[in-house]
Amino acid sequence: MQLSPLRQFLLAAALWLPLCFFLWAVLIAPLLLPVAKLSNLVLQQVMPDVIEMVEQDGAAFNVVTRLLTEPDASGRIGQLILSSTPMIYAWCLPLFAGLVMAAPVTVRQRLLHFAIGLPVLWLVITWGSVFDVFYLLQFKAGALGTAALESHGFKSSMVGLGYQFGYLILPTVTPVALWIMLNQGFVNQLVEFSREPESGDQV
Repeated sequence: MQLSPLRQFLLAAALWLPLCFFLWAVLIAPLLLPVAKLSNLVLQQVMPDVIEMVEQDGAAFNVVTRLLTEPDASGRIGQLILSSTPMIYAWCLPLFAGLVMAAPVTVRQRLLHFAIGLPVLWLVITWGSVFDVFYLLQFKAGALGTAALESHGFKSSMVGLGYQFGYLILPTVTPVALWIMLNQGFVNQLVEFSREPESGDQV
C-alpha cells in the first residue's frame, strides 16, 4: 500500500516536529547567541544613551540600561536592568527545522535550506527581542522608561504594534513562507496530486 506524497510528508512532520522542538529546548542558549549579539548591536545603535548592553543568561536576556532608579530608603540609587525572554519569539526555529527535515529533499538541499533560513529567522527573533525591550521600557519601567522611549521618537502605539507583529505574525508566517519558497517543486507536486482523481492503489 503506497502512501500519497501529502500523507508521507504529514507523517514525517509528525515525527520530526516534536524532536526538533525538544532539541530546540535543549540547545536554546547557543541558538539564541546570534540574537543576543544582534539585539545588543541594534539597541545600542538606536538608544545609546539608554541601553548599556544586552547580556545573555541562558534562555533569557538581561538588558542593562543607563537609567537610574529612585533612591531607596537608605538613599541608594540603582541601575535599571530589564529581563527579556526571547524564547517566546524563537519557536519559529524548530517549526522551520521540522518542516525542512520532513520534506523529501537531499541532504545537500536541506543544508542549503538551513543556511538560508536560519539567518532570516535570527532576524525575526531579533525583531521580537528588540521590541520586547521597548515593551518593557514602555509598560514595565514606569515614567522613566516611557520618557526614554519618547525622547527617541517611539510612541506607545508604535511599540505596541511592533511588539504584536513580532509576537504573533513574524514567528508564525516567516518559517512557513520560507519553507514554501525553498520547496516550490515539492509544493507544486502536492498541489498537482491533490487535483488528481483518487486511484485504488493510493491512500
